[in-house]
Amino acid sequence: MNFVEELKWRGMIHNIMPGTEEQLAKEQTTAYVGIDPTADSLHVGHLVSVMMMKHLQMAGHKPIFLIGGATGMIGDPSGKSLERNLLDETTVQKNMDGIRAQLSKFIDFNSDAPNAAIMVNNYDWMKNFTFLDFIREVGKHITVNYMMAKDSVKKRLSADSTQGLSFTEFTYQLVQGYDFLHLRRHYNCLLQMGGSDQWGNITTGGELIRRKDGAEAYGLTWPLMTKSDGKKFGKTESGNIWLDPKRTSPYKFYQFWLNATDEDAEKYIKIFTILPPAEIDALIVEHHDAPHLRKLQKVLAREITCLIHSPEAYEAAVEASQILFGNATSDALKRLDEDTLLAVFEGVPQYDILRSDLEAGISIVDLLADKTSIMSSKGEARRALKSNAISLNKEKVTDQELIVNAEYLIDDKFILLQSGKKNYFLLNVK
Repeated sequence: MNFVEELKWRGMIHNIMPGTEEQLAKEQTTAYVGIDPTADSLHVGHLVSVMMMKHLQMAGHKPIFLIGGATGMIGDPSGKSLERNLLDETTVQKNMDGIRAQLSKFIDFNSDAPNAAIMVNNYDWMKNFTFLDFIREVGKHITVNYMMAKDSVKKRLSADSTQGLSFTEFTYQLVQGYDFLHLRRHYNCLLQMGGSDQWGNITTGGELIRRKDGAEAYGLTWPLMTKSDGKKFGKTESGNIWLDPKRTSPYKFYQFWLNATDEDAEKYIKIFTILPPAEIDALIVEHHDAPHLRKLQKVLAREITCLIHSPEAYEAAVEASQILFGNATSDALKRLDEDTLLAVFEGVPQYDILRSDLEAGISIVDLLADKTSIMSSKGEARRALKSNAISLNKEKVTDQELIVNAEYLIDDKFILLQSGKKNYFLLNVK
């Protein structure tokens, strides 16, 4: 399949300008997407645009990632009810470096291939553009009537909107339109891609190029991602799912995809993996035959965790999952880093114990009944021990007189107790 056919099959096209498919079929075409440098890491909400660029490059075309250093200092009204925080130049550069490092894992920036990706910052060409130059070179070519007709503007000016629309944000579409004009002139960039909420900004850029230079320009948007329950994609109770392992551990990242509903997994595996259509179709059939095995979710989580992090991170995430849900060993538990361990046991009851008590040694009965309230009494603790119901760091406690000391610490901070198969308790040593 060619690029557009591939995207159609994967459900990744919302709008497409006439002539776009013909241009892409005719020759290597340069296309760009914009990324706001609001953080030094991307999150899964950015992944549709990244996968679009991955498919674009695999199809032989050239990607440009435009970092909105200038536009990030303004704020885009599209799909938002509030103006965003404005960024300074130092922060933008730091965030840009972090984003490029992440993208380089699966987008080719560094080879000598003619379609190697490039990254640009619109602040570089906007910083010396005076206001008078801008309204003369750009503003006179796009009418206010044209700008007011955009959905993103109309929504913010509607009777239901309490925020209104600042002049700064009103002019955003002109600034983004000029970006397209600049890339068309300097990089022969013929195509701009974005989420469906960007259609107004993209068409403004195309209109500016036609009016200023009499040249062709094309646009393509993808559907905005939502979950099957209507909630925002990529958000959890604890916030964004980041690509940076320091912000979101690979275990949590893996679990996010593993916990997708059947309906969402069937959609996500087309959008967020590069598996070929025939393989995906076979997986969907297999999943429908035995949905309880969650094969689709497991393959989705594997593919995207390997792509964003690494095969090693994926294996570690699977092993971490087995600790809570399977028959993992104490060795597997000890291999967990602190962030992953806390992520695995997020939500289980936790108790603080003093390091001085642990160094002196605590009997297992006292640990269960006195130092914590895992058991309501020493008698209950002894009965649980006698029936082999207690595990310490994933190993059954067979000695009712066991003394627990600092040698049992995981990462010099934690002890894991388990009562029965499913009741976990994490002890934090203070």
